Amino acid sequence: MKQRLQVAALSVSALTFALTACKKTDDVKPNYAGAIDTYYAAHPSCVWSTPQQFPVQVAHSDDDKTRQFDALVDQGLLTRTSTEKKIIIVSKQMNNYDVSEKGRSAWTADSSQPGYGNFCYGHRKVSSIDSNTPTNDQPGATTSVAYHYTLDSVPDWAKAAETQTAFPSIQTALAGPRSATATLTNTTQGWQLTKAGSGAGNDSGIVE
Repeated sequence: MKQRLQVAALSVSALTFALTACKKTDDVKPNYAGAIDTYYAAHPSCVWSTPQQFPVQVAHSDDDKTRQFDALVDQGLLTRTSTEKKIIIVSKQMNNYDVSEKGRSAWTADSSQPGYGNFCYGHRKVSSIDSNTPTNDQPGATTSVAYHYTLDSVPDWAKAAETQTAFPSIQTALAGPRSATATLTNTTQGWQLTKAGSGAGNDSGIVE
């Protein structure tokens, strides 16, 4: 009986230690990684640095835009039709682009601008916390964290060679772990990312 009580007491002590050791406010690397992952779960990486408007007309001669849009047409995210537009006495060949049915599942609309949005292709996932400035576990404490990350839940259309050729920033973002920094602040609910630092633009546009 005494032995059972001792085992039970040890189990309770171990559980208490585990709960204490895992407090969200502790200044430990897993909490920093969790704070960064939580922030970027709501701030995905997207194709363009600013929201785009669709439907849109683009001249055949606008190589930069047609190259990007046509790559997304190839992946089924946009539709394309051709038309002719007369400007005074000159006719200009135009492409009409719009978001396809398939594309709507990957489309993140901009709530502040009707008709605008972005194609998002993944979320940052911390692969390592490399360093942080001195801090403590009290609310209001801050720390600057240097970390590496990869992109999680990347769809096949973003991995396609045509997409990465048209959008070199996507190719760079998916090439391997990228480095970045962030400022974290301790709160009563745990650590939270309060400022994205250097490296924030490595993976194209990020929805804020």
